Amino acid sequence: MKRLAMKAMLAGAALSLSVGGLAQSSAPLHSPADARILATIKARPAVKAALAALESEHDQWVDTIVALTQIPAPPFKEGARAKAYAERFRAAGLADVEIDEVGNVLGLRRGTGKPGGKLVVVSAHLDTVFPEGTDVTVRREGNMLHAPGVGDDVAGLATQLSLIKALAAGKIATPMDILFVGDVGEEGLGDLRGIKHLFREGKYKDRIAAFFSIDDGSVDGLTNGGVGSKRYRLTFKGPGGHSFGAFGLVNPLTAMSQAIVNIYGIAVPASPKTTYSASVVGGGSSVNAIPSEAWLQLDMRSESAAELAKLERAVLAQVDAAVASENKARSTRDGAVSVDKMLIGDRPAGMTGADTALVRQTAAAYATEGVAARLSFSSTDANVPMNLGIPAITISRAATGGRGHSLDEWIDISPRESLKVKRMDLLAILAAAGLR
Repeated sequence: MKRLAMKAMLAGAALSLSVGGLAQSSAPLHSPADARILATIKARPAVKAALAALESEHDQWVDTIVALTQIPAPPFKEGARAKAYAERFRAAGLADVEIDEVGNVLGLRRGTGKPGGKLVVVSAHLDTVFPEGTDVTVRREGNMLHAPGVGDDVAGLATQLSLIKALAAGKIATPMDILFVGDVGEEGLGDLRGIKHLFREGKYKDRIAAFFSIDDGSVDGLTNGGVGSKRYRLTFKGPGGHSFGAFGLVNPLTAMSQAIVNIYGIAVPASPKTTYSASVVGGGSSVNAIPSEAWLQLDMRSESAAELAKLERAVLAQVDAAVASENKARSTRDGAVSVDKMLIGDRPAGMTGADTALVRQTAAAYATEGVAARLSFSSTDANVPMNLGIPAITISRAATGGRGHSLDEWIDISPRESLKVKRMDLLAILAAAGLR
């Protein structure tokens, strides 16, 4: 999204940036007109039937979470879960169900508008952060489910299925088509590959008018800012040699170490929040050998695309300076130190303004349940459409929890809060799809 447009959106919304997210003004995000639209939608008999179906389907929602969690979906190996999810799409009555070229599961719910017209995308991601072989058996203790990936984002997948079933139960006819997606590659080095494909090469890419990602773990969360990131693997190479006999030759490990020190001298703004981290290192072969190779994985993030680009230039310049310093400090008679810079992650930054209809009407949907929407920045599938200027947000997956991305991840599946969030999600999606 263009930065000037983003600034205008923020100014119009009377919001201010703060460390870690958006600090919203005391005024409601939605207008009285937005509230009336959501009240009208909620009062429709068909919608009342759909909301009732969500309540009656709660136990099935829990069963779905358990079943899908126990189908492993490690990074880049989401196939088994995708196949099972596609079958659930078909059973729920979606049309044109398919698994696309990169592994996304797609299913269409047709509206009453002109075929081939604009549509709304609702997504949840299939992948987890856990490696192949991780025990994903779910343990239930009362209203708590414990297992790796049980919340992030299996709860989102299950919630999506509940919403699809509720739409069918209410026989709701939306003006716009709704495309439901179980996408791959949201986590880590997956680098949002599923949603990038959907928007860049997918067959629906030119039809998408709005986008929801069901991937927030709080009741009031509404992510409208996308934290961008750049991730590099920097491989420093040199001639190597015996630690005693070749002493005095250049050492790639020294260059890497100096690069880290240099990078940590870079000043970054607190707002928009911008960060960096030297995260993983490796190299060398023996304690009595000068290494011929050392490598570093580096993470850079920002709420601002401009600041992220500025940081990337500064970091790479410091890496080059460290290599030049090592080649000047020690002998290059058997070869100089060099560095390969491999980009291994590129998540675009973006924002959907608080004054857009998508954010306002979703906030109004939250308000129907007495919830004040809390705007925030995060890094989710919604980053991709945000960056393209397509209205996009991330909403709750209807289960609160904790210890995400850890082996002892848990969620609370108590009906009261879970159903509240599912009702809010359903109303927000119906408003975006043009129901009035």
